[in-house]
Amino acid sequence: MSEKSLADLLAAAARGERDALRAIYQRQSVRLFGVANAVLRDRDQASDAVHNGFLNIARRAGQFDPTRGTPEAWLAAVVRYAALDILRARGRETPSDDPSLGDTPVEPEALTALESQENGARLKQCLEALPEKNRRGIVLAFVHGLSHPQIADRLELPLGTVKAWIRRGLLTLRECMA
Repeated sequence: MSEKSLADLLAAAARGERDALRAIYQRQSVRLFGVANAVLRDRDQASDAVHNGFLNIARRAGQFDPTRGTPEAWLAAVVRYAALDILRARGRETPSDDPSLGDTPVEPEALTALESQENGARLKQCLEALPEKNRRGIVLAFVHGLSHPQIADRLELPLGTVKAWIRRGLLTLRECMA
């Protein structure tokens, strides 16, 4: 008997078949842990994100649409969003900078930290060249991990406007970085 595709396993998981969810976990958990760990940079929290992601996958497997992308990309997005939720919750914590409590000093501002990376200086230069509205949306989305609706709420703007600003900004960034 041939091995089921991930799309078939997601369809079976949507029908409530636990074996399908287990098979998805066995095939994808290591890769998805890597996705979560890249966002969180903390193995324990990455494990939590994978766990939360698989709870969401179990609940939302029926939402996977093969015409919109691959099962691997959909699974990665679910786990990435679970990791971002943890990251946002962590961002609301106020570290004391006391190493004896397990806290570490606050990192420098994200854009400043970019300068030390290989393409960071170029990215910072390109970001600074963007109009304020585009730059602000991109930073809120990709540095602070806010969703488009959260950005729209924060900026008190329509969701469509925020999405358009971020999209135009990303297109301009891509041209600038090329």
